[in-house]
Amino acid sequence: MQTLSPSFRIVSFLPSATELIYELEAQEKLFGVTHECNYPNDASSKPRVIESVFEPENMSSQEIDDQICSLSERGEDIYKLVTQNVINAKPDLIISQEICEVCSAYTNQVKNAIKILDEKPEIYSMSPHDVQGILKCVKDIAEKIDKVQRGIEIVNSLNSRINKIKNVQISNKPKVLGIEWIKPFFTSGHWVPEMIEFSGGINMITKTGEHSRKMNIEEIENTDPDVLILMPCGFDVQRTVSEYDKYLRNDTRWNQLRAVKNKKVFAVDANSFFSKPSIRIVKGIEILAKILHPEIFTDLEVPNSSFLKI
Repeated sequence: MQTLSPSFRIVSFLPSATELIYELEAQEKLFGVTHECNYPNDASSKPRVIESVFEPENMSSQEIDDQICSLSERGEDIYKLVTQNVINAKPDLIISQEICEVCSAYTNQVKNAIKILDEKPEIYSMSPHDVQGILKCVKDIAEKIDKVQRGIEIVNSLNSRINKIKNVQISNKPKVLGIEWIKPFFTSGHWVPEMIEFSGGINMITKTGEHSRKMNIEEIENTDPDVLILMPCGFDVQRTVSEYDKYLRNDTRWNQLRAVKNKKVFAVDANSFFSKPSIRIVKGIEILAKILHPEIFTDLEVPNSSFLKI
């Protein structure tokens, strides 16, 4: 473990890394974040080094998908560097990711940053595909920024919360399908299937570690899950409900599904607790446990705005 210079400087290319830097109590070393880094609130005050080339905030899932496909077909990036802010940041460490080129700044932005910096920083790329992979990133980054003890405390606390849920013996486990995008349908991938299993559900269609992919209504019909969890990547509950009203509420085939008939369809705050390789996915596990087995997990506390039965 190295002892860092007091002047050590960090740039984060993804929101989950920014959240972690704050949790590790190293925010004074953070000199650049992305346009999506708004948690905790203070992160919004940091200089932006990454911007989106379009504004998805007021777009539907179909419009966002069309825009991303169009950019991809033209060989254009979804994100762009804010060059001067990168130069001003003078980073010793850039934290990036290799999970999804849609979700956060990806390889091209890292390469471009290295090109414009006279002093070449160390690059750490987060690439977790399951819950323990996320916790390993906590340890790795804690070590790189001389916060080993704080990292151990965070990981131990998170594992304790996970074990409190997954070690409960549950005999009646519902079939659960997480849906990561609504128009078109995408499966939930990476760590989400494991989150469902930990919280007392039987995950359907995908497996832990697999990438999210397109799926059709036939796959959902064939699975006919007991519970449907809508978690569009980057959306909160309110925005997810809006998507549901626009595309699914009056869809005949959708309304024939067992979960819909039994009023077991839930919207969750995916942006905060599911989409990102963030330590807040542990709160996501607690939210799922509360949804699937409220009679068992009566003592779990989750934010009021974290989920809604549709």
